[in-house]
Amino acid sequence: MTVLIIGGSGFLGTELVRQAVEAGHETAATFATTQPGTPSGTAWHPLDVRDQARVAEVIREVGASVVINTSSTRADWAVTADGAVRVALAAVEQGCRLVHVSSDAVFSGSRVHYDETCLPDPVTPYGAAKAAAETGVRLVAPGAVVARTSLIIGYGRSVHERAVLDLAAGTREGVLFTDDIRCPVHVEDLAAALWELALSDAAGVFHVAGPDALSRYDLGVLIAGREGADAARLPTGRRADTVPPGPLDVRLDGRITQQRLRTRIRGAHEFLTGGPRVPAVARGGGRNTSASTGSVTGCDVS
Repeated sequence: MTVLIIGGSGFLGTELVRQAVEAGHETAATFATTQPGTPSGTAWHPLDVRDQARVAEVIREVGASVVINTSSTRADWAVTADGAVRVALAAVEQGCRLVHVSSDAVFSGSRVHYDETCLPDPVTPYGAAKAAAETGVRLVAPGAVVARTSLIIGYGRSVHERAVLDLAAGTREGVLFTDDIRCPVHVEDLAAALWELALSDAAGVFHVAGPDALSRYDLGVLIAGREGADAARLPTGRRADTVPPGPLDVRLDGRITQQRLRTRIRGAHEFLTGGPRVPAVARGGGRNTSASTGSVTGCDVS
């Protein structure tokens, strides 16, 4: 089976590529500017998702059975919203299975707890672009998976982990919000869940996020503790005091999704404090389902 990861050079994309190669899939991936050197066994294709003809050309050239789209560029509507629809159109035209990765940024935080049935109510440009992408993808490709996730952590290489260590070292300006709450997920678990959904007949909206709700600051303390950094040096602040404040407490309720997955999604307390590791592989044939960054003054990347 041939799989294509759009945005394969990114943090999540890199892990999706790794797991696909490890599982023995014929793997292709795209990059926007610089082609990664690893892993071996991956065919890389330059791609700007703003170019409809090029999107269609790459998907046709690869001949993929499955396409996972992780591409997103903050509030760039042409990439985050329109680009997602271009990928969906090309995937449908070629008869590909499609998984679109979305974000908890589509929610305002007004109701705190959001399950898979909740409709987007974004309050930021990025959230609006991601919400528009969801709508477009579901209209163009009703059989696709739309997988919302939260803060992606892992291997010490995520934007959140790097920012925390820089703040603790005093080499970066910014604060960690004490009132900005999310449900972090390990990149390995997220990628494994996405592959499980991709290789099933699932369709619709899924929430793939960790079960632990943590503030940016509390997450930073866990990261600092794991890396041996001084958590006492982490600067704090309140997102509510920023202008505009953006969403505060957004907790993705993924219990329905988790019940349908064999992949277990760990909470941050487990994967940041040395709990048992869940092997991540690109599984097939699982249970059928129908299922800123900036200075961490508001790391909204999911």
